[in-house]
Amino acid sequence: MMFFRQARTPGLSAEEAVAAAAAGDVIVIDVRDHAEVAASGKAKGALHIPLMRLQDLCDPRHPEFCGKLTPESRIACYCASGGRSGRAAALLEKLGYKDVHNIGGLGHWIRAGGQIEKL
Repeated sequence: MMFFRQARTPGLSAEEAVAAAAAGDVIVIDVRDHAEVAASGKAKGALHIPLMRLQDLCDPRHPEFCGKLTPESRIACYCASGGRSGRAAALLEKLGYKDVHNIGGLGHWIRAGGQIEKL
């Protein structure tokens, strides 16, 4: 007998994430480490939550919870290439977030017309 995973909702593309962020309809999270963000900047308006801190800062039960997210939040994660942001999206789903998307890397954001802000 074979078991199949439930089909996921269609993903949000980088282009759709840029438009949704401009409209205030998505929370963008940069999961890269501090050195990467310092070197290149981050998506304008994005939260910077390194992957290694995501479990704590995005769990509403944790004392260091970031407070800007709800389980109903529409969230778009990115990293340098899409690998870590994929792990971040899976972790957020395990924490109970329902509308989470991996939009790839910072380069995808830039090619989609997204703005960058330096720290």
